[in-house]
Amino acid sequence: MIKDCKKGTICVQGGYEPKATEPRVLPIVQSTTYKYDDPDFVERLFNLEEEGHLYSRISNPTVEALEKKFCMLEGGVSAVATSTGQAAILNAVLNICKNGDHIISAQTLYGGTVNLFKINLKKMGIDVTFVNPEASKEEILSEARENTKLIYGETIGNPGLNILDFEKFSEVSKTLDIPFIVDNTVATPIHCNPLKLGANIVVHSTSKYADGHAQALGGMIVDGGNFNWENGKFNDLVEEDPSYHGLSYTKTFKNAAYITKLRVTLIRDLGNAQSPFNAYLTNLGLETLHLRMIKHSNNALEFSKYLEKHPKIEWVNYPLLEGNKEYERANKYLKGGASGIITFGVKGGVASAKTLMRELKLSSLVVHLGDARSSLLHPATTTHNQLTKEEQIKSGISEDLIRFSIGIEDLEDLIVDMDAALSRI
Repeated sequence: MIKDCKKGTICVQGGYEPKATEPRVLPIVQSTTYKYDDPDFVERLFNLEEEGHLYSRISNPTVEALEKKFCMLEGGVSAVATSTGQAAILNAVLNICKNGDHIISAQTLYGGTVNLFKINLKKMGIDVTFVNPEASKEEILSEARENTKLIYGETIGNPGLNILDFEKFSEVSKTLDIPFIVDNTVATPIHCNPLKLGANIVVHSTSKYADGHAQALGGMIVDGGNFNWENGKFNDLVEEDPSYHGLSYTKTFKNAAYITKLRVTLIRDLGNAQSPFNAYLTNLGLETLHLRMIKHSNNALEFSKYLEKHPKIEWVNYPLLEGNKEYERANKYLKGGASGIITFGVKGGVASAKTLMRELKLSSLVVHLGDARSSLLHPATTTHNQLTKEEQIKSGISEDLIRFSIGIEDLEDLIVDMDAALSRI
């Protein structure tokens, strides 16, 4: 019943439906292992012939409830939680790519993802071609190879704030007959559901808005169940797996083949599972996600309008500002807001930017975003510091760019604090 409810109800009650006498609130099952009565049942569990929990590295009741809630919010068929957002991205890729394969990715990505793709995936023998997301469909298609296995992008680029052209990227993926994977961290399921816009797999860093309180690291992979893995390009999902006595994921698990393989092979072997305690904290955060995202987005829009008029501000970027280059696309793909990230430049360049960051009192200098508390960062010298100047520009980062993650505080107080800090420049 809950899966058919609206997102606010799913945020509060999805994923966990207690029976009579069970805890009303999702409990922390802080256990590595589980008791069984029948050795034959345990054998069937290990052969994937029964449903149940084997070991908390693979699944856990608290983590499972979070996975179910996230799956409902994104409209997928199943989900797997990971230890971090980076682990979610890595597992999502490695589940269908191996040495000798190739990926096409938008170049407007979080710096950590760029490094993962261009350095560590390359060490694993997986090549990545970065494309300008504004390139034409034909230009992107020209970068494809026979061994191209997926196309990747972010709903809202971090920190460039470009809105992904879902229609175009989806058309590319369908033309190439490869899955379309989207990082929906910044938009969250409240403002965007990529699976409804042509994506096949959605990843999240739940450490950001999902948790919302800067307390719990985590990641999430949601399978849309809407890709045909039996097209001759993904044999590991189709052919018999010797580690499970010849089981075929597509034959046995149908449209949940991708996510099942990911859980019972990668999470099993790499071990980057989410802890029950972090899942518990993240679930608490999700209970208010629908309320917080409205406040984040409203604060961001109004704060952007304030910054636009300030004489010491050089430029402001927020997708829902009228006249913004992303305005039309933001209204097309995002519902109810464009999240809580603003970027802007201060007159006087980097020196002035650093003065501002030192003088602010309510907005803290932290390496994070999506917190209930406002924060800011200078990406060129922090999160994207490992990129070359050319790569920074391609990612949407100028030297003077400040990324401001606006919280859910009273807007007037944030403006007063910003006014005071700007007056000292």
